[in-house]
Amino acid sequence: MTQEFDVDLFVIGGGSGGVRAARIASGYGARVQLAEEYRVGGTCVIRGCVPKKLMVYASRFRDEFEDAAGFGWTVPEPRFDWSVMKRRRDAEVLRLEGIYGTNLGKAGVEIVHERAVIENAHTVRLASGRRVRAKVILVAVGAHPVKVPEVPGCELAITSNEVFELESLPERILVVGGGYIAVEFAGVFAALGSKTTLAHRGDRLLRGFDDEIRDALDEAYAKRMDLRLGISVERLERVAGGLGVTLSDCTTLEVDQVLYATGRRPKVEGLGLESVGITLDEAGAIPVDAFSQTCVPSIYAVGDVTDRAALTPIAIREGHAFADTVFGDKSWAVDHDLIPTAVFSTPEIGVVGHNESTARERYGKIDVYRSSFRPMKATLSGRDEKVLMKVIVDCASDRVVGVHILGHDAGEIIQAVGIAVTMGATKADFDRTIAVHPTAGEELVTMRSPVVTKHPEAVG
Repeated sequence: MTQEFDVDLFVIGGGSGGVRAARIASGYGARVQLAEEYRVGGTCVIRGCVPKKLMVYASRFRDEFEDAAGFGWTVPEPRFDWSVMKRRRDAEVLRLEGIYGTNLGKAGVEIVHERAVIENAHTVRLASGRRVRAKVILVAVGAHPVKVPEVPGCELAITSNEVFELESLPERILVVGGGYIAVEFAGVFAALGSKTTLAHRGDRLLRGFDDEIRDALDEAYAKRMDLRLGISVERLERVAGGLGVTLSDCTTLEVDQVLYATGRRPKVEGLGLESVGITLDEAGAIPVDAFSQTCVPSIYAVGDVTDRAALTPIAIREGHAFADTVFGDKSWAVDHDLIPTAVFSTPEIGVVGHNESTARERYGKIDVYRSSFRPMKATLSGRDEKVLMKVIVDCASDRVVGVHILGHDAGEIIQAVGIAVTMGATKADFDRTIAVHPTAGEELVTMRSPVVTKHPEAVG
């Protein structure tokens, strides 16, 4: 580093991507400062993946208590205490936040607890007025919930940020949205005992997922809650019993909370991007190349602010790749093609690779293998549920290009399957793998005949 710069790297944002980039770059000898105006840990740790998954765990016990009777257990009437869950959840988040800060300090990264904006290609200005000259600037500010639509009474609704601040479990809640955040929270509240309505303007939940998985989730959720598709909110108002909601089909609801979970957008407002000539794309994200570099050579961006794949592990990988490339002389780029991911709905969803329609467009002729069955546990519990598994194969290469699972522990299963798919496993590799019996996962290696072969001339 020359005298021209105060630091080698200045990171704006203390979430998963920024923290990883800062730690790795510092390990290469770079002098690094990281600015975070809220809490270190980002959306995932503070008000996203981690606290939400803890709430999912809490909600799953309801089914376990009910299922126990089928196996001979006598369980007293369970009672859920929101305040206990909230207190312990918040304590765990605080613990993780402390670990993030400690690890940054151990790595030699200086944390600046202020807002930072970009002033020029090598300068950031802090809220205190202090300016820092940096050889490289990394933007890793993440995303924030989409603004609640401006309908009458919109100020009465909360978003996925404020939901973690609720002091009590709402007796009645309307969740608005059809993406994974809405689906997960609706499942949590329904299982915890809230009378839950999930309203989505689309005709099916989880746009972009495999259609059969979507249909199966719609069916499962219709049994667990009041699912209303093709519906939007027209008006909110205070009424004697809570909140009155008027829907687009002219029906009304009375609830205690309205949670909007209609997506997230890159958090770029007031960041100073225009001062250096960075123009946002149609999604409001920062355009970058494969190595996370913007049109300004000294400025990079990783994570949700680039809208490439809004997932915490992707942000971490992008941050690591950036630091290796720019400071470690190990140039590599993240492959966004075959990404394992999970939706912590109930039932759970695990996915890696392409859905059926995308695979058909990309590869032409594909084979689709499908298995739908009642899980073994349900034979004694009596629960009305099913597991759905799909394996999609490129006929030309025999490579497995998509695996889709709906059912218990789908997220855990798909992590292991993701290794095989990422390595380029073929259907023959799946077939010669010994099944672990009796498990749900064994279905993935025992599906012998495709249920359908798709190719361009067969479409329609």
